[in-house]
Amino acid sequence: MGIICINKPEGMTSFSVVSKVRGITGVKKAGHTGTLDPMATGVLPIMLGGATRFLDFLPDSDKGYKASFILGKTTDTLDITGKVLSESEVNASFEDVEKALDGFRGKIMQLPPMFSAKSVSGVRLYDLARQGVEVERKPCEVEIRRLELIGYENGEYTIGVLCSKGTYIRSLIDDIGRALGCGGVMTRLERTQAMGFTLENCVTLDTLQERKDSGEGFDDLIIPLSEIFKSYKKVYVSEAQAVRFSNGGALDIQRIKNAPPSGETCTVYSPEGIFLGLGSNNGEELKAVKLMPQK
Repeated sequence: MGIICINKPEGMTSFSVVSKVRGITGVKKAGHTGTLDPMATGVLPIMLGGATRFLDFLPDSDKGYKASFILGKTTDTLDITGKVLSESEVNASFEDVEKALDGFRGKIMQLPPMFSAKSVSGVRLYDLARQGVEVERKPCEVEIRRLELIGYENGEYTIGVLCSKGTYIRSLIDDIGRALGCGGVMTRLERTQAMGFTLENCVTLDTLQERKDSGEGFDDLIIPLSEIFKSYKKVYVSEAQAVRFSNGGALDIQRIKNAPPSGETCTVYSPEGIFLGLGSNNGEELKAVKLMPQK
């Protein structure tokens, strides 16, 4: 079908939101494009129906966040919901915090938190953490493209972050707290951007339920799957090529106008502009990477 962007409420898991959307819309298959912590709110794109076939082929995209934190405390979860591990006196000023942020812009190495959905040897880290087990984790390179101190009130700082996929904001805040010598924990998190979508593209679960109750429907809320792949080159094929491609057949690259460079993935459309799926140029042929089920 397509994508529906939900403004995730606080206190729900991403899985629970998907389950709720499935129940309201009546769609049998649905899946989210990236986990948000239960305490987090904000942009949660959910793929519906045949769109779920593309979950493993989503392009990397920057994520945007608005996060708040306090200094002088550390917890096992790196956020305010966890068990307190330490408490320290805070001597850092607003200017000190601003200066500390300078060390976390650009490419940095970050250690994934134990309370995260990342898997080690096939086991989710948060499952191990809940058992009191801590395992060795390898630091990963992430990129903080924008990091700004945008607010301070009653001891709580707020930052705006634009970062690469795989960045943990809780870990970023924990590292900032360590750099200041007093520790820090995240108190609030809102995802403002994901997969190219923003809060303006989102609806609430309450709005979705109201649409169902009123019989108004959801068609105007569903975003075409092709929007997620708009960073890829568009290739239009002939009617005969569209039939062959939709059946999994490879197309002679010499017979395709505006073909992508060798080794690149593209979106493939019929002459009528119907999204057929993803293709890849192997130098000789345009091969189907993943096909969109056609009615």
